[in-house]
Amino acid sequence: MTIEQLRNFYEAQPFQPFVIHLADGREIPVRSREYMASAPSGRTVIVYQPDDRWNVVDLLLVTDLEAIPAGKGRNGARKRKQ
Repeated sequence: MTIEQLRNFYEAQPFQPFVIHLADGREIPVRSREYMASAPSGRTVIVYQPDDRWNVVDLLLVTDLEAIPAGKGRNGARKRKQ
């Protein structure tokens, strides 16, 4: 995975939430631009979650980026209104 590929998802207009898939099987959702920061080297990013958890992601370990269509959950089902 390259920083350019990740940047394309990050800079999409309008922003569309996406999931970063890692080689170890973890999935890290990126819900908003404000939840992700890139290191100056471009090799790592930090992704924050709404509950203040965060992950440091080495882009060399990213296997896939998955767009989440608006109004859809991770499994393709519509999110319930609360």
